[in-house]
Order: sequence, then structure tokens, then C-alpha cells
Amino acid sequence: MDDLLFQSYEMRGLKLPNRIVVSPMAQYSASADGLATDWHLVHYGNLSLSGAGLVILEATAVVPEGRVSPYCLGLWDDSQVAGLRRIVEFARRPNASHMGIQLAHAGRKASVSQPWLGGGALSLAEGGWGLWGASAASYPGRDEPICPGADDLERIAKSYLAALRRADEADFDLVELHAAHGYFLNTFLSPLSNFRDDQWGGDIERRMRYPLEIFQRLRAAWPAEKPMGVRISVTDWVEGGWDIASSVLFAERLKALGCDYVAISSGGISPDQKITVGPAYQVPAAAQVRTQSGLPVMAVGMLSDPDLANRVLVEEKADLIAVGRGMLFNPRWPWHAGLALKGQMRVADPYLRCHPSLRNLPR
Repeated sequence: MDDLLFQSYEMRGLKLPNRIVVSPMAQYSASADGLATDWHLVHYGNLSLSGAGLVILEATAVVPEGRVSPYCLGLWDDSQVAGLRRIVEFARRPNASHMGIQLAHAGRKASVSQPWLGGGALSLAEGGWGLWGASAASYPGRDEPICPGADDLERIAKSYLAALRRADEADFDLVELHAAHGYFLNTFLSPLSNFRDDQWGGDIERRMRYPLEIFQRLRAAWPAEKPMGVRISVTDWVEGGWDIASSVLFAERLKALGCDYVAISSGGISPDQKITVGPAYQVPAAAQVRTQSGLPVMAVGMLSDPDLANRVLVEEKADLIAVGRGMLFNPRWPWHAGLALKGQMRVADPYLRCHPSLRNLPR
């Protein structure tokens, strides 16, 4: 079987040396004002030396109220650029990863404590804040969110654009727009959370309108040579909710606006979701979106077996493979995958002594 996992992949002016992507994974370790800390430098610096072609930084809030927790990264202020730029600059070395960032607004699932402190909702007295959603429809167990009017939506759109400008100043190679997992943009898409009766609610075309507008404005403002993708929840896993057919239509609209890929995740809009989890459990939906929309897809979800990950590519079910928890467990996963599939490793020069097959390489 061909080792497609280690073939290069091009999006616009970005050429990835392989198809391995480190998924965005929240670290809940920023300062209280959204600044990157030494944790982020070490964490992402380490992952940039993993051999993966691309590392995408965690969901980064475009407004303070868009954070999941008080200790999530932000790009709502110019002061937040320098810490992120330092991470990107560290990765500007031979055989390190290209760097992307995910822009996000947590919407009605914001304002919670760090997971190791329980992840519960924070009251205003505990340092929490008001929630936002497409409608005044609460996520079960949470406060009722603010339903934004036209002025609010324009303010939030401009916040995305300002964060995008800062991402470019930090010199990221790629931006991913977070429209999944029950967060703000996802609440517009799903009929389980969008009960508006204006131009941003009702049938699927109107529910897609605001997320598509955000993407269109971001794509127009992002350098033409840099890729931009979108993470979506391909299904709500709830009867009557957003489904694969809806995602195909959304992907078609995104493709027409210049989107370079969709990352196929799922769920998050409702605790009533019924998910059957197992290796590659989201790949069939990814393959369907890819085939029917013609838009490249990034497969996500329990793909940490190298043979399985490679087979997904060989069978043309995805174009890129994102590994999350598997990379946390084994930050050198791409090294081991390379040895397993092709007997080679992609490493930075200081690590050339790490394996006998690399000792005699030219320095």
C-alpha cells in the first residue's frame, strides 16, 4: 500500500511535507488576559518538532467573552500577538512543522472552569461572563445566552477580522475557522439552537448565512497565498438536527467562497447526542462530504494507528489526517508512523542521533 501519509500536500502557497496535522486542542493555560505563556511555547514548540506537516494552535478567542475558560488564548488585543509570534518563530527551522491557528467564539458554551477543576459553569461572582448564541436558547444546564442583533453581529464580525489581522502579524501559515462543537457559529447552523425568524434563521440557507458571511470576509482579508479552512460538526448526532447532507451543502458554499478544506468533527450542540465512538468513526461522513462537495477534507477522530490513517488517504476518504489525543500521548507519533510505514523519520537536526538509521546522514 502506498504511504500517502508521507506524501506532500499543497494548499495555495503552502506546501506541507506530509499529510499529518496536529489537531487544535485547548490547553487552558493562558494568562488571565489571554496571553500565551511558557506552557504554550514548550507545548507547541515540542509539537513543531514532532515531524507533523502542520500544527494548528488551539481555539483562540476573538473576543474576551468568546473564551471557553478564563485561561484560554485570545487574539482580541494587539498585546497578544508577541507571545504567539514567538511560537511561530521557534518553528521556523529546518524540518519543523508549519503553523496554523484556529479562531473561535465559544458562544453559549463559554465561561467554564478549567477541566481539571471540574469544567463547570462560572457565575459572574466566580469570574464568569454572559453567554452568546444564535438565539436565546440555553445549552442544557447553562444560563440563557444573549441573542445578538444586527449591530452585535457586525461587532463580532469585525472582531474576527481584527483577530485575523493579528494572526497574520504573528506570521501563521494557515487559519482555521471554528464552526463546530456547539460554539457560536455552530449555533447558527443547527436547527436545535437557531430559532431566529430573521435573515439569520429559519431554513438552512438562512441559518448558514452568518457563518458564511464571516468566512467570506475573513477569506477576503487573509493573504491570498495562505490557506483557510473551517472545522465543522458534520452531524449533531440528534434526530432533527444538523446532518451530513447539511454539511455537504455547507461545504459546497464554502468551496465557492475559496475555502481550502473542512475538518470533519461532529457533535457538541446537545447533550442528547448519541455517538458510536471507535477508530475512524467520523471518516465515513468525511468521505461523503469530500465526494459530494468536491472540497478537500481533514479527517479527525481516533486515527492514531498509522496503517489506519494511511488507509483513509489511500481509499480517498480524506486529504489530510489530524491526530489529537494520540499526539499528546506520543508527541513523536509522526516519527514512529514514518518508521512503521516507510522506514524513515523526519526530524530536526539536533535529533539526528535519536535512531541508528539517521546517524550517518550528512550534517
